[in-house]
Amino acid sequence: MKLEGDIRQAIEALALDRGVDVDSMYEALVWAFVSAYKRIPGAAEEARVTLDPDTGEITVYAQELDNDGNVIKEWEPEISDDDFGRIAAQSFKQMMSTKVRDAKRATVLEAYRGREGDLITGIVTQFDPRFNQTIVDLGDAEAVIPSGERIPFERLERGNRVKAIIVEVREDTKGSPLIISRAKPEFIERMLELEIPELTDGTVELRAIAREPGSRTKIAVYSNDPNVDPKGACVGSRGSRVRQIVNELRGEKLDVVEWREDKIRFIIESLGPADIEEVEINEDEKTASVLVSDSQLSLAIGKEGQNARLAAKLTGYKIDIKGKGDSLESQKEEE
Repeated sequence: MKLEGDIRQAIEALALDRGVDVDSMYEALVWAFVSAYKRIPGAAEEARVTLDPDTGEITVYAQELDNDGNVIKEWEPEISDDDFGRIAAQSFKQMMSTKVRDAKRATVLEAYRGREGDLITGIVTQFDPRFNQTIVDLGDAEAVIPSGERIPFERLERGNRVKAIIVEVREDTKGSPLIISRAKPEFIERMLELEIPELTDGTVELRAIAREPGSRTKIAVYSNDPNVDPKGACVGSRGSRVRQIVNELRGEKLDVVEWREDKIRFIIESLGPADIEEVEINEDEKTASVLVSDSQLSLAIGKEGQNARLAAKLTGYKIDIKGKGDSLESQKEEE
């Protein structure tokens, strides 16, 4: 049996078009012939096939093995070219799909390996209900956003252009090797760096971040230049820089706090926009007792305790907030 010259050219052109090594294509073709032979009625249980790429000559050898798997007999069986070619073509098509998929995967791994934490932009193509994940086309690769890496209650419709960060490049998986996230705090960091040049050139530093995805994020920033206001640099003219980020986050609130060396001042800043009357800290236990006027109590604590919770994450202190009324009641009880 012999491959015609135009068939060989077609295989090589196909390999080039699909980004697959030509030798891999011929290897797939050999295995397709082996598979095709074994599907012929009366075929031997084992076989091997040789292919000469230069001449296109194909030879099938049927084999008989002993109990240890050693070849004890080998011969060239009689094969009907029509049936054999049809079955081989089907097998080759299946193996070709596998080779192309493996080649694409290898290319993606090579391009994205070591890029964890990078910000990427893609277009939502579909939602996969089987694995509860969103598929995103990056142009040169496909990535997935698992349910736990989506912003809660966010609806990512087909055709939406979204940003995310690469959190994992999986080496051993059948699906897409790229796992991306919009829920990680690092996603906010990359978005800030994209919109705020002062963060990338080192003028302003992001010292801390606390996030509850889909609801609210607090960031603490510090300026290395006394002439640059860190909060102003992040917020931008009339809030333009923060607005770009909030739009990408579909409305998630973003509070910018100035990082302070003085821990009490930092805690006061982190509990904004509430006005704080007094703060006492215990460095050993990393706790802070905060006193506010009764009118500011709900603002300091926040809805369902969110403002106080984020401030605690941002500063690293466990924060206990009390109103002046609570404090007076406690004093009376003590007296």
